[in-house]
Formats: sequence, structure tokens, C-alpha cells
Amino acid sequence: MNTTLRSESAEAVISTLGAELISFSRQDTGVEYMWSGDAAYWTGRSPVLFPIIGAVRNGEIKIGEHTYKLGNHGFARRSEFTLVEASDTTAVFLLSYNENTLASYPFQFNLYLTYTLSGNRLEIGYRVDNIDQQEILFQLGTHPAFNCPLNGQGGIEDYYLEFGEPETLERLFLNDSGLLINGRTEPVLTEEQVLPLSHEMFYEGALIFKVVASRQIALRSKLSDASVLVSYEGFPDLGIWQPKDAPFVCIEPWHGVADEENFTGAIQDKAGIITLAPGAQFNSSLTIEIN
Repeated sequence: MNTTLRSESAEAVISTLGAELISFSRQDTGVEYMWSGDAAYWTGRSPVLFPIIGAVRNGEIKIGEHTYKLGNHGFARRSEFTLVEASDTTAVFLLSYNENTLASYPFQFNLYLTYTLSGNRLEIGYRVDNIDQQEILFQLGTHPAFNCPLNGQGGIEDYYLEFGEPETLERLFLNDSGLLINGRTEPVLTEEQVLPLSHEMFYEGALIFKVVASRQIALRSKLSDASVLVSYEGFPDLGIWQPKDAPFVCIEPWHGVADEENFTGAIQDKAGIITLAPGAQFNSSLTIEIN
């Protein structure tokens, strides 16, 4: 089921499957900013990544004395959420633990996604409640895909990412199993804010960065004022991704990254893991502004 939010200048459509944003467009121009989900490249559009980000070694997580099978990016993106509140400009979606989640992740939780549309700005609030009697451990991430080119103008070489702060970034690489390659990095920016885009830069997979200083990143065009501004809180890490030669770019603030290829630890040893006490909440947010 889809829920539509409307303001005087924009429209957002969210599916209960994964509580996924599947469309965000300007009402005045009709321009669509989100990727369509065409299976020729990637069926996703803006999935939530929970309770892990990326791949885990051998497809398993270790919790206490037990191991559990868990697929890439976790199960939330393929789970049906419940719409618990809705108005013209706000929608709240909930995923609660159930028999299926407990089989791969033995913690009791509530995961809320709250969408709030104001003008051409869409804020997505992420909240995890620990309703268990023990600490719960998880990673949490975003994965929005934006059309590039925007409105069919130009090619990818006419676009760039602009960071909110000067960044010195080392790119991490993934192997064919989606695990981080130990010791392999590559400098991408040195006290710079602008990252030019090309298809070739993604031929070896996603660009993955740990601990990014900026709290916003803009996708901008050299040909027009068209842009997407992504602002976020509570997501220190970042992925930037495009399937080979695809007409979109993903800007993915994360809290955590995939396992390293030689990782042998338990869930509490994973990079960027969040530990939440019984009765506690974790909050983060992502805001998309389309221009």
C-alpha cells in the first residue's frame, strides 16, 4: 500500500513495504527526483538498512553462543511496515519484532520511520526503541537513489557532489562478497568539498567512507540550478553507489559499515554498532530537499 504526502510545491509517495520512499517530485515542474526502481539496474529506491549495513561474513551474525543467518542490509527493507499515523504532510510507519525477525535477529524492537513534508523538504526520522529486557545491538543506514541526470539534462559528467565541509576522505573497497578488503584504500578528497562524478568511479563498486565530517551533501548540476540536498544527523559514515552505468546515484548516510573480509567477531564487535539499553531510544534523521 502507498501513502502520498503533498505540500504546495512537492509530492512524496511512501510504500508500506520497507516504509520506502518511492517517489519525490516537484508539483510545479513535475520533475521526479527519485530513481524509478527499474530492474534493469536496481529495484530499490530508498530502502532502510536495519539491523545491519552491507554484508556480514559468511552471511551470519554471532550473538552470544549462537549464530544467525542474515542477508545483506538486513530485513527491514523487505518487511511490511504498519502505517500508524497519517495526514496530508506526515506519515509514521512501524516495524515491530515478530517471529520472522526473531529467527535472524533475536532482539525485541520497534523501528519507526516518520516522514514529514514541508514545501520541497522531506524529513525522514528514524527511531529504534528497545522493548527487550536486554541490550540490543544494531546498525542503521539509509540508501536513497536520485536520478542523475536530473530532468534528463546532460550526462553524469555534468554533475558533482558538494560536501558541506572540506573533507579529506579515504575510500574503502568491497570484495565480491560485499566485505571490506583489509588494507585497501584510496584517497578521494584532500581538504576539498567537490567530488566530480563519472560512471568509471563506480566500476569497482561503492565508495565507502568512515567518519565523514559533513552533515550535508548536495547533488548538483553544471548545466542548471537543479539539485538535491541531503542533510542528516546520527549517521557518521557514508556510502556513495551506482550500478554500472546506471542513470542514478545513491547518497547513503550510515551508522556502521560491512564486515571486513577477515572478521571473526560477534555482533558487538562490528564497526559502528549501536548498543541500546532496555527502554532506551535511538534517533537519527535524513532530510531531502529538491530544487
